[in-house]
Amino acid sequence: MKLYNEPYPAPNPRKVRIFLAEKGLSVELVPVPMRERAHKAPDFLKKNSLGQLPVLETDDGRFICESIAICRYIEALHPASPLFGRAPFEQAMIEMWIRRVEFRLWAPMSQVWRNDDPRTEHVVTTRFADFGAHSRSVVADAMTWIDRELADGRPFLVGEGFSMADIVLLCGVDFAKFVRMPIPEDASHLQAWHQRVSARPTARA
Repeated sequence: MKLYNEPYPAPNPRKVRIFLAEKGLSVELVPVPMRERAHKAPDFLKKNSLGQLPVLETDDGRFICESIAICRYIEALHPASPLFGRAPFEQAMIEMWIRRVEFRLWAPMSQVWRNDDPRTEHVVTTRFADFGAHSRSVVADAMTWIDRELADGRPFLVGEGFSMADIVLLCGVDFAKFVRMPIPEDASHLQAWHQRVSARPTARA
């Protein structure tokens, strides 16, 4: 298999790299330099018509897009040490937290990146500065809410075990910092969680 990806700070490819590292798996990493717009080149658009990363090329030459879909495919092939849960309730809770983090943190964070970050001015033709600024407050609210959820002392988003939900949140929180939205100083539970998961060797994948 091949993973078409871009190094940090691109958060979506990073999710897959951390997932692979947690599973103890390795695939060929094919760099796609986004700063050079390589992800919008005609040859790459044949792999993903949206021109986005990551993309997984399977052993038989088919392509899977979207980080969660890629990770689910790999988990189905390599079910040992599952990161999407074992029992039905655990699986449901992990899915719940993935969706919550995607909607409450990732969605507004992407609007900040598109509309309120100087590094995207040359690639986003139509920007809405007010919406971008508002989205910053939405991201801060999301982090405050997650902090409250972690106040019960659990080490990870879904109880005692590190899961795909933690990977999604870690990559989101780190990218938020990249766009000048660090974890609020008074969010001590989220801060502690972040220190814990960042200390895992796989976080550097």
